[in-house]
Amino acid sequence: MKRLFGAARRPSLLVRYLLIIVSALVVLPVALLMVGTGSVVISGLVSPKERDNPYADTSRLIEEWHREAASLRHADPETIVRSLESWHSRYPRSSVFWVDGGSRLRASLPFNEDLPRVWSSVYTVDFMKEAVNGTKYSVVAFIGKDGEQGFMAMQVPRYLTLPYGQRLGMLGGTAYTAGAIVLLGLFLTVSFLFFNRIRKRLVRLQAAMEQPSGSGLPLPVEVSGADEVGRLEESFNGMIRELEAGRRREAEEESLRRELVARLSHDLRTPLTVVRSHAYSLEREPLSDQGRRSVALIGGKLDYLSQLIENLFSYSLLSAGKYAYRPEKTDIVRLARTQLAAWYPAFEQAGMELEPELPDAPVYWHTDPHWLERVLDNLLQNALRHAASGGWTAVRIVGDGGGRLLIEDKGPGLGGDSPNKGSGLGLSIVQLMLKEMGLRKEVSSGEGGTTVAVRPEQTD
Repeated sequence: MKRLFGAARRPSLLVRYLLIIVSALVVLPVALLMVGTGSVVISGLVSPKERDNPYADTSRLIEEWHREAASLRHADPETIVRSLESWHSRYPRSSVFWVDGGSRLRASLPFNEDLPRVWSSVYTVDFMKEAVNGTKYSVVAFIGKDGEQGFMAMQVPRYLTLPYGQRLGMLGGTAYTAGAIVLLGLFLTVSFLFFNRIRKRLVRLQAAMEQPSGSGLPLPVEVSGADEVGRLEESFNGMIRELEAGRRREAEEESLRRELVARLSHDLRTPLTVVRSHAYSLEREPLSDQGRRSVALIGGKLDYLSQLIENLFSYSLLSAGKYAYRPEKTDIVRLARTQLAAWYPAFEQAGMELEPELPDAPVYWHTDPHWLERVLDNLLQNALRHAASGGWTAVRIVGDGGGRLLIEDKGPGLGGDSPNKGSGLGLSIVQLMLKEMGLRKEVSSGEGGTTVAVRPEQTD
């Protein structure tokens, strides 16, 4: 019950429109009654009564008109015209004209420019048809024997020939219909304005949703009312505030996470260096075969842990945008040849063949050589760890289309099992670096091995 009363107190679009409908239902009958009454009263004042209407008795009109025509037999044209003028003065609401025996229009009172100067038989027939049920009550009488002097016609608005009550009904009905149309048009206009205002508010809200600000989030909108659309605008603004607060919390958490990773990466290096030095000291001591294997295993794991810490630190810097990037014109053939020379011993120790296929001509990319070295190192490290079972890795550079760097292996592929699966942090670093350098990485993998192709973005 409280909710119902609370909804009733709040301005509602539904309640407002219901008020418009109720107002129309109440006002419309009253207004129509007033319009009908007023039209009847005005019609009674304007329309002549039966006793004041000389046009009501059509039989008398016909008899007088034919008597007038008969009196003009053998009359000269001037007499006929004067007779028509006399008739028009007695019956001013009528219109009269005379067409002589030669089918020429000789007189028209009042002057009617729509009447032709010469009457053809076709027009005369059409005139007779129109006179039967037209808006004008028409009487035609011939002058002279067999119409040798032509004919004269008298026309009166047909509603003047109707009974007084019928005339009032016609005028009142016309006024009533006009009033109903005006009131209906008013109701439709108010309804259109009502819904058009709602539409404009919704379109404004839609535009705010589709036009984000510099932060990527829409800007708040001005609340235009306390109705349903206004509450929707308030909810929209509240959603934006929550999203902004969420983004701030996310940015703060990301900043804390990066700071923590950077500190951990830095702090882990010191104990790792101490452990590595002690492992090196143990290698110089007389040990059993098992002891030497253990020391070698410790050294390998220390190398992996050192690489992991370095990747973690690099990933933190890359994510924060603090990893220095200095692009320059770089010969990737020379860079690859230098890097491969450093990786030969590691591949040889793992029992893998490292096959280079580099062109003699230089291939230039505009990039940071240190970043590209890091990318190539990570890809070779990945091949060394996960494709050792294939025993073969190739590095190729193709100079067409801006150049491509290919690293191929015969390992189990991305879907295969690898005994040295890691966190994938190295490949994440590769992806971040390539994106910043404007390079693209394409990978094709299967049971027969994996091929990684690196090329500039604009070579499509």
